[in-house]
Amino acid sequence: MAIYHSSLTTESMYSFTYGGKNGETFQLAEAKDLVVVRTVGDAPLETLSLSSQSRDIVPSLLPIAAFPEASVMVYRCIATEEKTATAMRNAARKILSQEEGVRFAGRVLKDPATGSIVVYTENIYLQFKPDLPKKDCAAIMKKYDLKVKEDLGITPNSYFVEAPEGTGLGVFELAQNLLALPQVEACHPELVRERRFKSVHPMQWHLRETQVNGVSISQHANVEAAWELSRGAGITIAVLDDGVDTSHPEFKDKVAFPRDTVTNTDDAQPKHPSERHGTACAGVACASGSGKASGVAPDAKLMPIRLGSIGSVSEAKSFKWAADNGADVISCSWGPEDGAWWNANDPLHTKQARLPDSAKAAIDYAVEKGRGGKGCVITWAAGNGNEDVKFDEYASYPKVIAVAACNDAGRRSVYSDFGDAVWCCFPSNDFFEPRLNPDRPKTPGIWTTDRTGKNGYNSGGINAEHLVGDLDGYYTATFGGTSSACPGVAGTVALMLAANPDLTWEQVKTIMRNSCDRIDETMGAYDANGHSPFYGYGRLNAQKAVQNAIAAGQPKSDAPVFKVNGLASFNKTANAPLTNDAPVGEFAVPERLLGLQLSLEPFHPDLHVSYKLMVKNMGETAPATDGAVAKTADKRRSVVGISISLDGPLASKLKVKYAVKLKGKAKWVEAENGAWVGSGDAKKGATVEGVRVWI
Repeated sequence: MAIYHSSLTTESMYSFTYGGKNGETFQLAEAKDLVVVRTVGDAPLETLSLSSQSRDIVPSLLPIAAFPEASVMVYRCIATEEKTATAMRNAARKILSQEEGVRFAGRVLKDPATGSIVVYTENIYLQFKPDLPKKDCAAIMKKYDLKVKEDLGITPNSYFVEAPEGTGLGVFELAQNLLALPQVEACHPELVRERRFKSVHPMQWHLRETQVNGVSISQHANVEAAWELSRGAGITIAVLDDGVDTSHPEFKDKVAFPRDTVTNTDDAQPKHPSERHGTACAGVACASGSGKASGVAPDAKLMPIRLGSIGSVSEAKSFKWAADNGADVISCSWGPEDGAWWNANDPLHTKQARLPDSAKAAIDYAVEKGRGGKGCVITWAAGNGNEDVKFDEYASYPKVIAVAACNDAGRRSVYSDFGDAVWCCFPSNDFFEPRLNPDRPKTPGIWTTDRTGKNGYNSGGINAEHLVGDLDGYYTATFGGTSSACPGVAGTVALMLAANPDLTWEQVKTIMRNSCDRIDETMGAYDANGHSPFYGYGRLNAQKAVQNAIAAGQPKSDAPVFKVNGLASFNKTANAPLTNDAPVGEFAVPERLLGLQLSLEPFHPDLHVSYKLMVKNMGETAPATDGAVAKTADKRRSVVGISISLDGPLASKLKVKYAVKLKGKAKWVEAENGAWVGSGDAKKGATVEGVRVWI
């Protein structure tokens, strides 16, 4: 195998043909300053036990590309005072090839038209004419000493074959000679180019774990993992805002039914210098990832809608346009004026902002008529005033999803609104404020698309991607607020609907509730129903949301395999994790059970788990369901029994079993399907010191 990159002078050219005998022939050229290395067991070169000659060379080899498919690494050879880059390349090939831990050290090729590195192997794709008998195919392959690695079956006679070991660059001539045979339709060497994922820029810490400025950030929404299941294809996200720069490269070929409801035209571009907010929001939701930013749903369509001020008729027209033209999700990162988040005495904090009838009717229309009656899912930024969202009737309207913001440390962003209406949170930026946030943010904000030119957040001209954005002004690194969190959730909804388009808007909202990760347990103030005023039901986990959406779409006769997860609370150990069939409570010093919090995985709208406790001398606790907390109000009391049951249409097909370890007893006691285990009598029974639950 071999490869290429960057500058080269006139060299030997290596030809291959795509498209069969009448296809197009391409050429690769040798790069004089690159070397490709394959080690034994794919071990990193620097970890090998090398000779002194090789150790002298390794510091002059700069790794520039990895090819996992071919198990090789490409290095650029750095010139020294004694040797040119080419001389270093030649020395590296010669010396490294003699090392026990190195299988191959060879030349590198590149595509002279694009400059891209190309790895070749000694493997060949060979396609014979479809009517050629198999025995004739085998005879030709035997004549050329080709070993069949795989009969691909993509045509009647297509094979993946291996040339004789040591063929090296001769594989190009061999493939061309095979292609010239009358029995062969297509033939070329296996060529591997560096894979460029349309995924996450290193600054997009909200999508996956990454490093920003050398610091590892792990407080993400698990979006990249969700892409294994869904990327939002077939779903349209309407971004209602101040216009979107639809000429941005990240939105190429994905804009659907743009609209300006102020001018009543189909031009949703920003009209004034200050209009850049919508472009950033749209990028968070569904930028394609073709450049330097991916949205949460990179394959979703974008419906940009430019709207006017709060309370204007433009508001109502925007929702109707979205619903009538096929929007599945509507993202609204705007609302009435917030109080100053840093000023607790700002009177705006408690000023009631009403939802106009026109806007309410339009929202109802979208929820009732959108998606063929299943309803558009509407996400709304909770607000940036560090105030109760109940004073904002837009974000707190029950038919929308109010989204709060959490930071890169997994805690509330200092400005984020709070309250009963908050449904979930999503990663965004934060500010350093010792009274409210004692830790300095590790990131400048959310990396996303920016309005191009001088009117963006980043006007370009500053080569500081870790602070401002990109050099050309196409991206900003500093977007944030619940304005950024909201389209992040909208993108997650698009992933869910792409995986299960039959979900109603209410089902989506319910599934989201059961797809959140509880963060900041200490200060989150989660209630018995698992709701926090700051985080709602937690930080939305995109992978869980998609998995649960898929599970919800499975036929009842083909229900997924469920497991029980949750927490058990004891008098000394507050939150002992409970997983399917794994006991909790086996402490060195026995502890008393005080509470249970159970959930099913994956979530399914047709199956729920309910549970309650029997407390000595007090009676039954209130039953809890799906992540709510069942507990004794008096920590001095003893739990003497538990009862767990399954409810819903799928319940008859399953059986939940559970067991407890009782004080003074060596054996665990079991029960199932709602029966009491331990004691169902508040007047008698031993203290529960351990719990096990399984399906």
